[in-house]
Amino acid sequence: MIENILNGFALIFTMSGLIGIGTGILVGYVVGAMPGLTSSIGMALLIPFTFGMDPIAAIVMLVTIYMASDYGGAIPAILVNAPGQPASAVTAFDGFAMTQRGEAGKALNISIMASTVGALISIVFLVATAQAMASAALAFGPAEYFALALLGLSLIAVLGTSSTLKSLVGLVFGLAIITIGIDPISGATRFVFHFTLIDGIPFLPALIGLFALSEVFLMIEEGNRKPVQTRTKSALDMSLRHIWPFRMTILRSSVIGYFVGVIPGAGATIASLISYGISKRLSSTSESYGKGNPEGVAAAESANNASVSGALAPLLSLGIPGSASAAVLIGGLTIQGLQPGPMLFANNPEVPYSIFAALLVGLPVMVVIGFLGVPLWVRMTQVPRPIVATLVTSIAMLGAYASANSSFEMLVTAVFGVIGYLLRKADIHPAPIVLALVLGEMMEANLRRALITGNESITYLLTKPITAVLLLMAAIILLSPFFSRKPAT
Repeated sequence: MIENILNGFALIFTMSGLIGIGTGILVGYVVGAMPGLTSSIGMALLIPFTFGMDPIAAIVMLVTIYMASDYGGAIPAILVNAPGQPASAVTAFDGFAMTQRGEAGKALNISIMASTVGALISIVFLVATAQAMASAALAFGPAEYFALALLGLSLIAVLGTSSTLKSLVGLVFGLAIITIGIDPISGATRFVFHFTLIDGIPFLPALIGLFALSEVFLMIEEGNRKPVQTRTKSALDMSLRHIWPFRMTILRSSVIGYFVGVIPGAGATIASLISYGISKRLSSTSESYGKGNPEGVAAAESANNASVSGALAPLLSLGIPGSASAAVLIGGLTIQGLQPGPMLFANNPEVPYSIFAALLVGLPVMVVIGFLGVPLWVRMTQVPRPIVATLVTSIAMLGAYASANSSFEMLVTAVFGVIGYLLRKADIHPAPIVLALVLGEMMEANLRRALITGNESITYLLTKPITAVLLLMAAIILLSPFFSRKPAT
């Protein structure tokens, strides 16, 4: 293995390899910071340009786009509450609240350091356990996926920033939305009153509307308020000083992010949500989560970036994509005449080990660009609010349109912007809605598949060890608020 890793570094430290890494990181930052342009979209846009490239340079460019875009999504999430990536919505819970307090620089620095540690830990896991972890992921069938989704939904017990009842209202609203479209099992249409809804409500435009446009409406309501005066200290000093108190949270979240990323289909959003919920439950300052707690930013970002390497494990070892971006990467490999899977390590070991080397080399480059950009991004908070509202609206609509090249997505963004504004006025946080949109269909489809497999017997779920453990964890999380309430004084 050592020889293969050294060979991977030798292939990376060439002109084409370094250009591929640098290009991938810069493009990844831009793609990540643009709401609606996910890493998978950015990678897909650049795949046609890889035809004539050296295979190693092409693959490492796509991989570094994936890595950098996951951090880049935190920038608009923290500064203007407009998540650049779906998983960055979790970062926005506390990151934007910190910006409103004048701590945008601190939030950005915590996010880049947490992302760095999470990515580094997950890369080590990837190199050491890729094949073993990918094999373990094959044990997940419909019953296990249902239990995993239910575990994620149980986090409304800890994610809500107001009452549990209001969190439940948001969850039910989100679950109702995912019923629109084609039934995942029977293929029948449900609540499709217009042909544009045949595929259901598009997730990214809904997410952009709930977070970005709803914030614009709040800006308009508040008027031209004086910009928040954000403190700007040395980026390195702030990072080292403020990241240390959350070292255990970052370590735990990094491990969670990697292992969730290994499970095909789970992805960075689920990893961030689970990590955030667990961190909130274990934190001594859980009541301040969602109100600008730096620990929440650290938990979300470390898990988010750790999931990248996790998603690459089943792709490289078994040819199974762990996320949408990993699926796009399979296309990039295929174009170069490479077949991901067990034979990739046997026939083309230079490819996976060059990817490992590119992740390790690209990480410090990503950090440097992240730190150098902090003063520029912080200055964005000093822009007058009318200009910010105009820019956010423009970017949100552009991102919504770019997600499917359709004006229907822009309409969805506008509608969910109004809905998000009304819900926030009612003190209903978007977090439970995001949970439902991400996990609802996964839970429904896999429950029905599991019941078909188990002859319609609900007890079949309890005969599966992994399922039983996940269901027990979900029950504990749901019941924990009843046992942790402080006695009246």
